[in-house]
Amino acid sequence: MIGRIPVLDVSPQIDAGRRPAKAVVGERFQVTATVFREGHEAVNANVVLRDPRGRSAPWTPMEELAPGTDRWGAHVTPTAPGRWSYLVEAWGDPVAHWRRTAGIKLPAGIDTAVVLEEGAALLERAAAGVPKKEGRAHVLAAADALRDTELSPLSRLAAALAPEVTALLERYPLRELISSTRPLPLQVDRERALYGSWYEFFPRSEGALVDPDGNHPPVSGTFRTAAERLPAVAAMGFDVLYLPPVHPIGRAYRKGPDNSLTAGRHDVGSPWAIGSPEGGHDAVHPDLGTIEDFDFFVAEANALGIEVALDFALQCSPDHPWVNKHPEWFSHRADGTIAYAENPPKKYQDIYPIAFDQDFDGLVKETLRVLRHWMAHGVRIFRVDNPHTKPVLFWEKVLGDIARTDPDVVFLAEAFTRPAMMHTLGKVGFHQSYTYFTWRETKDELTEYLTELTGDAASYMRPNFFANTPDILPGHLQDGGPAAFALRAVLAATLAPSWGIYAGFEHYENQPAKPGSEEYASSEKYELRPRDWSRTDTLAPLITTLNQLRRRHPALQQLRDLVFHPTDNDALIAYSKTATTEDGLTDHVLTVVNLDPHHPQEATVTLPWDGPLAVHDELTGASWTWHRHNYVRLDPTTGPAHLLTVRRNPQSATP
Repeated sequence: MIGRIPVLDVSPQIDAGRRPAKAVVGERFQVTATVFREGHEAVNANVVLRDPRGRSAPWTPMEELAPGTDRWGAHVTPTAPGRWSYLVEAWGDPVAHWRRTAGIKLPAGIDTAVVLEEGAALLERAAAGVPKKEGRAHVLAAADALRDTELSPLSRLAAALAPEVTALLERYPLRELISSTRPLPLQVDRERALYGSWYEFFPRSEGALVDPDGNHPPVSGTFRTAAERLPAVAAMGFDVLYLPPVHPIGRAYRKGPDNSLTAGRHDVGSPWAIGSPEGGHDAVHPDLGTIEDFDFFVAEANALGIEVALDFALQCSPDHPWVNKHPEWFSHRADGTIAYAENPPKKYQDIYPIAFDQDFDGLVKETLRVLRHWMAHGVRIFRVDNPHTKPVLFWEKVLGDIARTDPDVVFLAEAFTRPAMMHTLGKVGFHQSYTYFTWRETKDELTEYLTELTGDAASYMRPNFFANTPDILPGHLQDGGPAAFALRAVLAATLAPSWGIYAGFEHYENQPAKPGSEEYASSEKYELRPRDWSRTDTLAPLITTLNQLRRRHPALQQLRDLVFHPTDNDALIAYSKTATTEDGLTDHVLTVVNLDPHHPQEATVTLPWDGPLAVHDELTGASWTWHRHNYVRLDPTTGPAHLLTVRRNPQSATP
């Protein structure tokens, strides 16, 4: 039902308010609504946030976003995790209406006495809502001035419009005909649900021994040897270490190197072919050690400020204990065999997908048991493999149950699929999602996609920009040389608050399995791949700098604050992000990236501020004075980007 004053189209609003919008603690986001009323009467509006205990924070005044549009907005910031709500209140503003009328009539000498008396009466009413200690006397004095016949009408009006009176009535307005929307839900998560730097490695490769001549069987790394890599990961500034599945691997139909159908005696198989006589999803591969060794690894990571994220792949090898214990959890073909996974033309004979409709509740129960098992061993982040191949309802039940008891647990959806599914997974509870960033290369592609992700979608789907994965070696990394790795790292780390790389990225690994393929040659998914971490010709210094800057600048920890700026050469892209620091200062970061890894490019970058602006390049240490139009030349061989801290000149407009 429409209230006395209509309030329509409140945003964000997810599925008509049936599901919560999302934010994290300290995240600033905008609430908007269409607000109007009949005739010429003044109208105003505000947003009310209510915390998980139902307590209302001081309401936040809204402003009309563009004159004449009736679209109002305000930015609000939740301060603690939990299930919040928000609503919009619209109200008649008789004082604003009187001020507008008086400003027209009094100079023209129209109804002077009546207008002044009406104003005095309004200010007396308004004064009742101003606390005495806050300055009620100023408002009453203005009312007295409006009745002071010793003063001219315009002088009396000036007293009522005095700055101190205006400020008080903005803080304590006289509100009439208050019309409120219903409360809308808001889920506020911990910071890691939005912001973090992710690193992925296979623990079995760290400390592994591989005979290049093949005369001796390979020796797997363990959780203990993998822990030796953790200080270097921490030194690069990563917050999250993501591990592919660490469970026993099946032998039936085990894949050989490069996904070959025939595995040799000593081939290690794919970690995603989960399950063997040694156990299933709640066990660790014996080659990696014991559950105590896993606990040691998690503790070592935590001591270095790193959270461990564990892959959760809801699928089985033919050797998984579930296959015999719960045959109803799998699809059977006409010949009675269990159907293996396929994504034509790809076939995964070593993996059985789950069928959900024979024992849906049983699968929910077992999934919760497995997740809570790992949660009890210190895992508070899960990267979920291919969630789009499972029912959305299944995830809504599983993630909802976890959220009720452990709201700090974060789920990342590995869903490279159609937009409708990706967006819906975000709405039903996934905290983050992989995205199409890997395949967005041009200025127009990046601008369009980031505008989508930072717009309405930001209220329910948070992106995580992985520059590469074990499954994806994008073409631009295959043929772009080291500069391509550098520019993609800068883009991922500055465009999105969460970004990540898969080990080997810093070594510029770029050999595909075959021309036109996005699979790595000698893919680590099927074999051990120890690396020489003593190399000095790596991208690690740039990655370290990027992660340091991300921690230093709140602007780079936000999603919704992205603004693109015009360049007259599409090979260069320019954008800025803004946030307010804890001490109330403005943190403003401007990034310019050369998207061409092969050639120097130059352009004029146009900013919306006149300047002069003092800018400091955090990547090179150089400083300049910028204005509205700025010449930029970037050579990919010496540095593909400017990452500029913008410092306001006192004589210029604030950026």
